[in-house]
Amino acid sequence: MLHTALRVTVGAALAAGLAAMTYGQAAPRLLPAASQPPHATPIPTAEPGKCQFLDNTEQGAKNVGTPPVDPPYTSTVEATLKTNLGDITLSLDGKKAPCTVDSFAYLAGKDFFDNTNCHRLTTGALKVLQCGDPTGTGAGGPAYRYGTENLPTAKSGAQTAEYGKGTLAMANAGPDTNGSQFFMVYGDSELPPNYTVFGKITGGMDVLEQVAKAGSDNANGEGDGAPKKKVTIQDVTIAGR
Repeated sequence: MLHTALRVTVGAALAAGLAAMTYGQAAPRLLPAASQPPHATPIPTAEPGKCQFLDNTEQGAKNVGTPPVDPPYTSTVEATLKTNLGDITLSLDGKKAPCTVDSFAYLAGKDFFDNTNCHRLTTGALKVLQCGDPTGTGAGGPAYRYGTENLPTAKSGAQTAEYGKGTLAMANAGPDTNGSQFFMVYGDSELPPNYTVFGKITGGMDVLEQVAKAGSDNANGEGDGAPKKKVTIQDVTIAGR
């Protein structure tokens, strides 16, 4: 949980990043990214071109099986988030983040995201909407986890990287704990280079901007909490499926 108000400084963006893009393992509060769960041992090295998805059932997560070890997308694939406020279209990068796109498409095919609420909005130095938790609490996910991919490069001499407007990336609770929660960046932001970037927003930015304009309930600090304007993902479709 973020205990202090966000301030428009690089230092505040770093602090916000450590809390805002993580999710809890057993409680609805958000944990610092540095607080890696004890069970989250590193993902073993996979065979080239293969993905590994490790059991995560001890979280009491939603079990829909596991994605295929052979990623079905190794180039760009389009996806659409149908929400109560309008469609958000995405371009998923299967070349740079094949296992993440594999997981996202698999969960979409299992209707995992259907009728789920985006549970967190930040409107300070960090400008993101976080979604993908079937419980809507920040603590939920699938009964598996997988490793990071396509991490951005930190700025020279800094501990942060730029996550530009339109970035689509995975939230996590520490190294190799990717699950289902993801975040969409609606304004240029800086975060630690710890979050898998797996695509970009290609349409529907106005949906995110109207949510941001309405603000959050500040449950986690000024400009940080559940969005006041409710965002419900009704369906996720993957082109060609």
